[in-house]
Amino acid sequence: MHSVAVIMGSKSDEALVRPCVDILNKLGIKALFTISSAHRTPERTEKLVAGLEKEGCKIFICAAGLAAHLAGTVAARTVRPVIGIPVASGSLGGMDALLSTVMMPAGFPVATLALDKTGARNAAWLAAQILALNDRELEDKIRAARKEMAREVEQNANELQPGT
Repeated sequence: MHSVAVIMGSKSDEALVRPCVDILNKLGIKALFTISSAHRTPERTEKLVAGLEKEGCKIFICAAGLAAHLAGTVAARTVRPVIGIPVASGSLGGMDALLSTVMMPAGFPVATLALDKTGARNAAWLAAQILALNDRELEDKIRAARKEMAREVEQNANELQPGT
């Protein structure tokens, strides 16, 4: 069973979304990584969500650019948490994807994060934090990762200006 499904609207989004899957894997969270389009493959998207939900998937992470309807399409078909990663593409530099992902009607929320790789990384961390509500071991892994991040900042600061 996959605890998290990471769905991209296009293969071209893979390099931007891969960090999400890498973090989930590092934390030991079983995740499905796939492609489905709200517009080009709506039936696939609907079947994918229904099947994953039936199998026990707890969180859906959706990355899409331009009109970016994937996260909303998934949110319309599940009551599980949906996290959206807007992907910068096209002439509007991602503003269209950001607004499409964040502006959901009441009752169909999508937790919308930053564009591209930063959003992908934070989508993984947010999914992990949600799952950690009922998983002490995962919570401990997240806390350990944060300590490592803090250690890296201290190390970098010391390398830049010794003794700070």
